[in-house]
Amino acid sequence: MTPDTLETLQAARAARRPVALLTRLPDGAQRLHPDEALPDALRDAAEAALRDDRAGPVTAGEETWFVQPQVPSPRLIVVGAVHVAQALVPMATAVGLAVTVVDPRRAFATEERFQGDVTLVDEWPDDALLALRPDSRTAIVTLTHDPKLDDPALDVALKSEAFYIGALGSRRTHAKRVERLTEAGHGAEAIARIRAPVGLDIGAVTAPEIALSIIAQVVAARRGKPL
Repeated sequence: MTPDTLETLQAARAARRPVALLTRLPDGAQRLHPDEALPDALRDAAEAALRDDRAGPVTAGEETWFVQPQVPSPRLIVVGAVHVAQALVPMATAVGLAVTVVDPRRAFATEERFQGDVTLVDEWPDDALLALRPDSRTAIVTLTHDPKLDDPALDVALKSEAFYIGALGSRRTHAKRVERLTEAGHGAEAIARIRAPVGLDIGAVTAPEIALSIIAQVVAARRGKPL
């Protein structure tokens, strides 16, 4: 790997920017997508590798290349360190999501309540999300049921490329939420990105059941299944 290629890869990782590394076999020449212009066959293979997060060989003309996606870990940002969040965090980590829980109420976002591989942030949700910079490999779920906390988070989420946005609350609660977000300047198409009531409709009642419905919907969104 050349120093220039290594530098580009490191910069992409730091910025959580997906790139595909293509290595020609057997001489080891390397190219990057989308940073370099590629023949159609290689470009399509690189885009497929990024979409499916899967490495593999591809033949372009008489050449064989190995395509390796270099993508940031998928992550879940949970706004609200509530009971549902306590059940949701271990499920999310079990399916390979890096989890951050955001709640300015320090009595809620504690290591005693959230153990394991989870990042706790006690800042206001909008400030926290702006710092976390949600991208196309980020899911965001608001669980506080408090407009003072959920609405600022959703405002940032709707301006991001997050692949999933969900909000806890009844249809009546969400209707009022839609009114507030509309007044804040968000259009109907943007607001329609919010999954509310959050989670798949499995008749969930308890916190673990609600968490299960949420993580199932997040996985479906990540894998491109219709919701």
